[in-house]
Amino acid sequence: MTAAAQPLSDECEQTFDAAPGLATVAATSPRKSVVVYAMNYAPETAGVGKYTGEIAEYLAAEGMDVTVVTTPPHYPGWAVQPGYRNGFSATAEGRITVLRAPLMLRRKMRGIWRLLAPLSFALTSAPVVFWQILRRRPATVFCVEPTLFAAPVAQLAARLIGARTVLHVHDMEVDAAFAVGHLNSRPWLKALGHVFERGVLGRFDRLITISNRMAEGLVLKGVPDAKVSVVRNWVDLGQFHPMEDISPYRAELGFGPEDFVVLYSGSIGAKQGLNVLLDAAEHLEDERHIHFVVAGDGPQKPELEARYGHLANVRFLPFQPYARLNALLNMPDLHVLPQDRSTADLALPSKLGGMLASGKPVLVTADEGTELAQFVEEAVYLTPPNDPESLAACILRARSERDELLPHARMALVQSLSKRPAIIAIRQLIDGGGP
Repeated sequence: MTAAAQPLSDECEQTFDAAPGLATVAATSPRKSVVVYAMNYAPETAGVGKYTGEIAEYLAAEGMDVTVVTTPPHYPGWAVQPGYRNGFSATAEGRITVLRAPLMLRRKMRGIWRLLAPLSFALTSAPVVFWQILRRRPATVFCVEPTLFAAPVAQLAARLIGARTVLHVHDMEVDAAFAVGHLNSRPWLKALGHVFERGVLGRFDRLITISNRMAEGLVLKGVPDAKVSVVRNWVDLGQFHPMEDISPYRAELGFGPEDFVVLYSGSIGAKQGLNVLLDAAEHLEDERHIHFVVAGDGPQKPELEARYGHLANVRFLPFQPYARLNALLNMPDLHVLPQDRSTADLALPSKLGGMLASGKPVLVTADEGTELAQFVEEAVYLTPPNDPESLAACILRARSERDELLPHARMALVQSLSKRPAIIAIRQLIDGGGP
């Protein structure tokens, strides 16, 4: 397994169009073509779609001919965003050609529906991606997991034209589907899923994943170690940073200087384990100056609102505009990153980067020995997952300490998640080199 290059200094954290020497590189390098095949893509600002969008934009800015085959933006609410329709479309978005194919959606994406959604995208997009690969003859076909259902058609078309195939693994989706109960734990179904997964993974020329434990998991599934590279998801330090002034969100939400605000911002699904955070809020209901804000959307949100909406110290917000996200992340006195124990080491939460970049204290729920716990040790508060009592006690501790916990360690940690070196490493791997 290979790891990403060391991060550059903050001076290198720039927009790609303004990157030093970029125009010269684009003008002198031979123009390459890449087809990006992903279920999630921009303008989704949460989860996988955000990163895939930024990769495509970077490749296009470097002069590559980029074609994206994807769905209408729908995550994390599992509903098509305004301005889009759940159908076929083709648009030119800057220098990128974006082809969208429909998928089956409903608000409560559970059980078999979590299988039908990616399967439906694999079926509707198959003729589109097959034709685009044959027609454009790209040097590389860049697939993104989730979902693996779509990969075999792209692999076949790539083989017909001799294209390189690269898989970006954000989620060990087969393992996660059974771990969080999306699919019933029927032995035959689980076995079938793993057989399919092993067969598809082994046919990629290169796999990129976001954590060392996920890389180890891929090797255990039969992928040769030499094919696997680790490039962690990044944070744009030009976009996310500590604010000099008090965040306007505190006044907008009615919080005063005496209030201690705890924030979770991001997707609201089964693997986030948010019920534990809200159980902790229930334990602390009598602490009248401690407030909890949950900002985001996802399939679990209606249930959480029904279960905890009566709590006076809890407030639910929708996803906030991306332009205001830095202000939101600068609003709390404490960020909380909960994670269900069953999904430990199946994914490394990408929202951690924005939390750390805000400069605010962070509380993470993770067992000792997991990669997440090892990655953040000594820079954040750490409590066991699925333990609301310990979580509540740690929140009280954080309030009493008021950020005495190694703020410099947090900022040193976030430097390792800088955007530019990570995305350059991915470009090198797409081209057939290494970081």
